[in-house]
Amino acid sequence: MTLASRVLGLVRELLMASVFGVSALTDAFNVAFRIPNLFRRVFGEGAFSQAFVPVLAATRVEGGHEGAQHLIDHVATLLAWALLLLCVAGVVGAPLMVWAMASGLEQSPKGYNAAVVMTRWMFPYIGFMSLVALAGGILNTWKKFAVPAASPVLLNVALILSITWGAPWFARHGIEPIYAQCVGVMVGGLLQLAIQIPALLRLGLLPRIGLTWRAIRDAWADPGTRGVMRLMLPALLGVSVAQISLLINTQIASHLQPGSVSWIAYADRLMEFPTAMLGVALGVVLMPQLAAARAANDDARYSGMLDWGLRLVVLLSLPCVVALLVFSKPLVAVLYHHGAFTDRDVQQTTLALMGYGAGLLGLVAIKVLAPGFYARHDMRTPMRIAVVVLILTQVLNVFLVPPLQHAGLTLSIGIGALINALWLLLGLMRRGSYKPSPGWLVFGLRVGAASLLLGIFLVWSAGAVDWTGMKSHYLQRIWLLAGVLSASAAIYFVALWIFGLKLRQLIRR
Repeated sequence: MTLASRVLGLVRELLMASVFGVSALTDAFNVAFRIPNLFRRVFGEGAFSQAFVPVLAATRVEGGHEGAQHLIDHVATLLAWALLLLCVAGVVGAPLMVWAMASGLEQSPKGYNAAVVMTRWMFPYIGFMSLVALAGGILNTWKKFAVPAASPVLLNVALILSITWGAPWFARHGIEPIYAQCVGVMVGGLLQLAIQIPALLRLGLLPRIGLTWRAIRDAWADPGTRGVMRLMLPALLGVSVAQISLLINTQIASHLQPGSVSWIAYADRLMEFPTAMLGVALGVVLMPQLAAARAANDDARYSGMLDWGLRLVVLLSLPCVVALLVFSKPLVAVLYHHGAFTDRDVQQTTLALMGYGAGLLGLVAIKVLAPGFYARHDMRTPMRIAVVVLILTQVLNVFLVPPLQHAGLTLSIGIGALINALWLLLGLMRRGSYKPSPGWLVFGLRVGAASLLLGIFLVWSAGAVDWTGMKSHYLQRIWLLAGVLSASAAIYFVALWIFGLKLRQLIRR
């Protein structure tokens, strides 16, 4: 389901690049869409999920279905009212938020004003998505992963329709076509929330939101709710640090040459394939299982699940790192090089993608390592590490941005992610929470050797074809890329088999 979502997300970005290209208005949309997404990641899917899922898993073990329903109702009541106040504040404060995130948009008054208008239209999206995060936390705890993983598909479908149908309709009525994207975002958010309701009803866990002051007061007094809030505070700081880093980088990018925000956004979309397929999916599956193992004091199961997750991270991330470092340009050219997207846009997006690729292993590993702390109700350690990494990332920006421009921003994020992941790993090992299973050295050598063979093939493939020069040969270029990627997968997994890695055994473990 995550793969389906990311494929449609890529189709969406491909259409947007082809129809709208790269301009001050696309920068404005990317900034406006990033603002509610920033709050969603901090308030909804970030700190809230990290605090709610461990408490819910423990409550389910100790209090059964009734105790879990009680906690869900109280948490949903407080969350819904907090979101209502936040959405009102966001609509009113849109100009201030746009200026804080990307004051460089003022270079183009039209772009800046468009960003304010689009932020106001899209900010309520955070309300839908935070409630989706609540529903997803419940369903994942009950090992129902399909619906939460499938819901982003609906957002991408709504945005694709807003480009193919909405934008031409807006243009015919004298409205700037890119504003159709705001409608797509809001419809997509509503659909994502609606699809959760039947799944929750089947489990008998649909939240009952209190509408009276007494209901709010009772929810506030619930010890379980207080426990979630206690865990949320350090988690909020930890997640906020990552988003502050994103905000600073967006601010810096808005002061670079026009298009910098969009080039980074297009590279970010491609990065979401490996980070979501590997990191997010593994984190979603592991989080409730780690919390349940911790609640049952099963340390061996807890460590074993972390070890399994980390081996999958290395197995599947390392070839992606190689591909993003040596084969980025063909990927960008085939996926984005259409319509208004120019040769220069291909080159600049490629540089941004290579910067991200350098830190992909860290970006994915964090999604597995951080839940190891959250499941133990330790939100402070990841938060402290994130604060130090934020400072380090901005120091790196001082040295990397002047020579590399927007690519320096993505490279600093990649290096920071590697440091963050290593620090989390060492922290889990020092406290004895994670004890690596035997065989890591041989496993690493096998994966490294297979990745080297893959890299040699991709370097040859990148140089053997003029990927940007084939812009007019659209279908031929797609088939060539499909052939190269299929051959790459075959080379990598056959090499692993020759080197003696029992892949089926690892996955079944």
